Amino acid sequence: MAKKQALTSQPTCPCESGAAYSACCGRFIADFEGTPAPDAEHLMRSRYSAFVLEERAYLLATWHPSTRPSQLDFEPQCRWLGLQVKAFEPVDGSHAEVEFVARYKLQGRAVRLHERSRFVQEQGRWFYLDGDQF
Repeated sequence: MAKKQALTSQPTCPCESGAAYSACCGRFIADFEGTPAPDAEHLMRSRYSAFVLEERAYLLATWHPSTRPSQLDFEPQCRWLGLQVKAFEPVDGSHAEVEFVARYKLQGRAVRLHERSRFVQEQGRWFYLDGDQF
């Protein structure tokens, strides 16, 4: 399936921060090399936006190599509905956890993904490690 269109008609970011996409997650997704997410919460939000926009390269680049899948496919009928960050906890200087609820519709059925994700920082860059679903 082709990647979804950039957010030219939608002024606010899919992560529901209330900020414009270009000033929020768009800056991390558009410039992975030069503009890394400053913390695990920003990375998690940008990864949610990347799922909405089907930005496969960004998702794989921000997934830690020890847990990264060899490929990433998108559900063709998936429609993302929203994100709620419930908690952000720095564990130490290079580890953090983010609890969130992401809502989407798949084939007309509402789905609620509630996860506590673990992140690690290496060489100044945050990566998604894994998570536990509730």
